[in-house]
Amino acid sequence: MTPHDFPESDWKISRELHPPALERFCMRFLEKIEPMIRDGSISQHQRYLKVFRFLRDRDDELGHAFNDPRRSRMIVQLAAIHKYGLLTSDELGRFTARTRETIEWLAREITR
Repeated sequence: MTPHDFPESDWKISRELHPPALERFCMRFLEKIEPMIRDGSISQHQRYLKVFRFLRDRDDELGHAFNDPRRSRMIVQLAAIHKYGLLTSDELGRFTARTRETIEWLAREITR
């Protein structure tokens, strides 16, 4: 299946939903970092390392879902965004049935 197999309208929706999904991603992980920063049971250095490792691991997810958004990567990125729980059901419902089914199928197949 090529990127051109999906309607232009789905590409436009994808571009529209990309920024709010990225905000959700960042908000979710910043909320998880806050308790790490406040953990008084470990040293400042240990906190730093914990946060660094956490962000490094999540950076792969962020890149997979959001880096270099192009029409040729639309479906794979949408599947990752969906797998990470960053699309609401209403947002997913805006896509054509075929695109939605492809996103859902790929999201189940992604092993990241």
